Amino acid sequence: MDTQIETTQTATQLLHSISGLIEGLPIGEALARLVARFPGQVVFSTSFSIEDQVIAHHILSAGLPVSIFTLDTGRLFPETYSVWSGTNDKYATKIKAYYPDRQLLERYLDEKGPNAFYASVENRKECCYIRKVEPLKRALKGQAVWVTGLRAGHSPERKDHSALEWDEGNKILKYNPLLHWDTPAVKEYIDKREIPYNPLHDKGFVSIGCQPCTRAIRAGEDFRAGRWWWEDNSKKECGLHAS
Repeated sequence: MDTQIETTQTATQLLHSISGLIEGLPIGEALARLVARFPGQVVFSTSFSIEDQVIAHHILSAGLPVSIFTLDTGRLFPETYSVWSGTNDKYATKIKAYYPDRQLLERYLDEKGPNAFYASVENRKECCYIRKVEPLKRALKGQAVWVTGLRAGHSPERKDHSALEWDEGNKILKYNPLLHWDTPAVKEYIDKREIPYNPLHDKGFVSIGCQPCTRAIRAGEDFRAGRWWWEDNSKKECGLHAS
């Protein structure tokens, strides 16, 4: 118990210290301070969403030493792969991919089938864990800061997050620079700088994940309605950004 208390106190102190270091700074300056404070230990996870493309532009156009990776679940939209390629080409970079553990995925598919996630919330969360959460843990191992494109408007649960927070599950500082940006601000940034983005965003797809679990939203539906639409709204998280 003493070890846990000590760990909690250390995390709280670190969070307070780093908050003071970057508070009120523009994204580029905040990222520059983070990489100076944690050289070689700042990573950015991208799904090639419009939010993530804004952050990728900040990192890649400035040549910041932030490692960028994506989680290739094996069931992404073709358009997502096109944005991935377009981003590599525009910025002359190679974004690293992490893939599901082969044994875990094969066991899941053998026992439950390729579309088992439609059958129950438990099955869907297990699929998300195998394809996204477990690879993420590998990607974050040994890192100090995880940069994300999380926005408060993405879902009710995400309103509880802070721009800088301690992710206890991954034992890492998490920086969410676009947390309080609204969708028009994100789109304006993308358009002004001609940043590659997913054309599905122009077809009613607001939050884009795996192809079988994502649809365009209808008029009057909330932001998250296009993800796992067959489930209750209170369950619509994959586990990457658990509070």
